[in-house]
Amino acid sequence: MELEPGSDTAFEPGMRSTPPASGAFHEFLWQLFAELRESRDPDKLLRHSLRRARDFFAADRGCIAIREPGNDHARVLLAYPAESDWDLELLAELIQGRVPRVPRGTIFSPIARHRRPWGVMVLRRDREPFEKGSGRKLTMIATEVAELIHRADRERLLEVRGRIDGKLMRPLSATDLYYQILDGLHLLTRYDHSSALLIFEPASASLDLVAEQIAWRKAKSGRIGLRFAWPRKLAGLMSEGTVYGFDREGARWREWTAHGAEPLAAWLDEALGQQGAGAPREGAMLCAPLGTRDGPLGLLELTDLHPGKFGVHEVEILERFTPLASIVIQRSQATESLQEKMLSAERKHAIADLARGVAHDINNALGAVLPLVQQMRDDLVSDAVSREAFAEDLEEVEQSLQVCRRIFGNMLSFARGSARHLGEGKVQRAVQSTCGVLADSMERQGIRLDLAVPDDLPAVAAGQGDLEQLFLNLATNARDAMPGGGTLRIAASHADGQIEVSITDTGNGIPVELLSRVEEPFFTTKPQGTGLGLSVCRSIVSEMRGELELESRPGEGTHVKLQIPVKQPR
Repeated sequence: MELEPGSDTAFEPGMRSTPPASGAFHEFLWQLFAELRESRDPDKLLRHSLRRARDFFAADRGCIAIREPGNDHARVLLAYPAESDWDLELLAELIQGRVPRVPRGTIFSPIARHRRPWGVMVLRRDREPFEKGSGRKLTMIATEVAELIHRADRERLLEVRGRIDGKLMRPLSATDLYYQILDGLHLLTRYDHSSALLIFEPASASLDLVAEQIAWRKAKSGRIGLRFAWPRKLAGLMSEGTVYGFDREGARWREWTAHGAEPLAAWLDEALGQQGAGAPREGAMLCAPLGTRDGPLGLLELTDLHPGKFGVHEVEILERFTPLASIVIQRSQATESLQEKMLSAERKHAIADLARGVAHDINNALGAVLPLVQQMRDDLVSDAVSREAFAEDLEEVEQSLQVCRRIFGNMLSFARGSARHLGEGKVQRAVQSTCGVLADSMERQGIRLDLAVPDDLPAVAAGQGDLEQLFLNLATNARDAMPGGGTLRIAASHADGQIEVSITDTGNGIPVELLSRVEEPFFTTKPQGTGLGLSVCRSIVSEMRGELELESRPGEGTHVKLQIPVKQPR
């Protein structure tokens, strides 16, 4: 804009000036936007337009300054020459539309972005003022640049949304998709505190934290898996498609979207606001309930350090992402249901396989008991009982029954461990349980067990039943790969918040042409296999946010390496 005559920047008669012709300006404008038409980079749009405007108006200096929402201070984004000095207080007032006394030889134009004042383009001459009408022409340039930036922002949003839509078609885990959404929202809204996704559990009337991104620490959260009781009084605020916006005022939250949702902000602040010592306090919050016609699915929350950071633009972005987040949650729930069925099927198969394997041992134990009992009865009938012989026979009967009891006890322990609670799991206990179940069959095949699993390993965030299923599947595969005997080594160690477990056998190995297929569901080389073993293992490890690597060489054996994160303290 240009100040009226009488101000510090008014044109003074008698000073040399050669106003650019109207035709020359329109030709310049047409050429400038022909150069910028294909650009999708806001920084490039601003840089190029500032440089060209400075040259056209023959300005000595030029800059573009911006003021981030929620921040009263301006900062120079671009300047030509780069070392030129600018009055930041003056620039902040120009951006906010408070026109102060502007130095002589200065023209400027505010730049709107995201439907609110955002920046200003300023040009200065040191010796003579600008020609009359130059301010209006600069405003025309800045207005067109703002429109190009708006188009670039819109296309960026569509690009991010399209990228996540594409990932939905790939076999990614639900956790990966959750973080794709949070990363996409960070790219578009530039929140600088944190974001979180919580899933509603109707059975327990609670919200589970399934993903959290800590922007101020540039890290993922260590609180995943925490469960928060959901107050009944907030049920009316879980309306699908609504986005709530809040700014902190002192110790309280003020809602600017006018839905009466301050209690929701207070609850989220109490539940998620404790991010550890030194965590900065949130100043702005957006919250979007997720759901379907059948009921609520969860909550999506974004927070920023500065009150006033979020506005209508960020609300619209979140509105575009809430249907996507709902789809991901529904997909994860369907996948979890399928995994439950796969695990149940694999567990039943494993128990049946165990029963077949231990039948020989049980027959041997009971086969030794039967003739002893018959002999003891005959001795009693013929009154030929010897106390010493009778005691020895009873001891042998007891030992045989103890063998049967141990075998059945291990099988029952494994069967009871099927509950899939993401609580605490102990790797050492799971390995012991697995070895107890398979010990007899391995001894019969001539397989030596070599265990190096410390007793003091920390717990992992997994159900004990899942851990036992994981190790049983892997150890059973190793046993079946050594029909003629060999060595099974299981070792574990703890470092850098991870437990590393290696399971190595000296068996037949896996042919190269089959190695890429062994983790496919329903692919098996065993006559009575289900083809779910390794697929289930991969699923369990993924749910723990761990990693599984498989190496094998025909004739040398197979090595499985597991990386399982340690459970973080609540």
